Amino acid sequence: MAGRGRSWTLLGVPSSAGGHTPGMDLAPAAIRSAGLAEALVARGHGVADSGDVRGFRRTPDPAHPDRQNIAEVARVADDTADTLARIVATGSTPLVIGGDCTVTTGVVAGFRRANAPAALLYLDGGPDLYTPGGIAYGNVDAMGVAHLLALPGSDPVLTAALGPAPLLRTDEIVLLGDARPEDPADLEWRRVNELGLVRIPATCVHEDAAAAARAARDAIEAAGERFVLHFDVDVLGHLHLPLANMPNPDAAPWGLDVEEVVTVLRVLTASDRFAGLVLTEVNPANAPDASALVDYVRMVVDGVSPAPARSRPV
Repeated sequence: MAGRGRSWTLLGVPSSAGGHTPGMDLAPAAIRSAGLAEALVARGHGVADSGDVRGFRRTPDPAHPDRQNIAEVARVADDTADTLARIVATGSTPLVIGGDCTVTTGVVAGFRRANAPAALLYLDGGPDLYTPGGIAYGNVDAMGVAHLLALPGSDPVLTAALGPAPLLRTDEIVLLGDARPEDPADLEWRRVNELGLVRIPATCVHEDAAAAARAARDAIEAAGERFVLHFDVDVLGHLHLPLANMPNPDAAPWGLDVEEVVTVLRVLTASDRFAGLVLTEVNPANAPDASALVDYVRMVVDGVSPAPARSRPV
């Protein structure tokens, strides 16, 4: 993509089914209204918009307290996969606007349905490796990667909707930007290590964002012919851009800042094996004003566009 734009197809997935609060279902409309398509076109990209799949607004699910709204999570993922497969078949690059993190399970399944299986680079504040019963809220958006790997305890309602399990092997996932401290008492930290997942934490990004992104790119390119980039806004420190549905604490170890995210996105989306982008966990209700969503769009568009050429001194 160096020096030119890309041909994108937008797909909205207005669902907070996997969340522990509603609000993320509003993100596709809010991000479009903040000028995503227009900003991409202004930077030389081509943009088509395939509209939205049928979404879902999170509601309490007392019948399934440890996996709330699991049937709707599965239905949204299945619908997303079908639409995504059609976009992939056109040769356009999908830019999926979620929605909670479970949207990405449907995106990965969609590439598989298009006979173009993709690895997953997970730019997120956490690895989402819980299974039902492991997290108090029962929010399935903390369980997406576990279900892609079909870990023991995964709910077959979701894994069956995605396709033959597991949808991904452990060597087909790279975790990037997780700011949590290394804690053997933490279930997800233990699972990362037990599974041998490649993990490049936020501390590495703070040291050298471009080098950390290149390490992640090299690892994910070794995993297969193409990869999907999942970008959860909670990888940012909340004070930098307060949009995350479940913000990371603004205390050490710090989340990423906007400049770091732009650098990381630029390195990753310039790869010849980059095949699609998923935006997740934006809750417009958390925005202090409309400018926060405009700033978010600017960050994303800067990140997927070549860096502007610097003028030479006269």
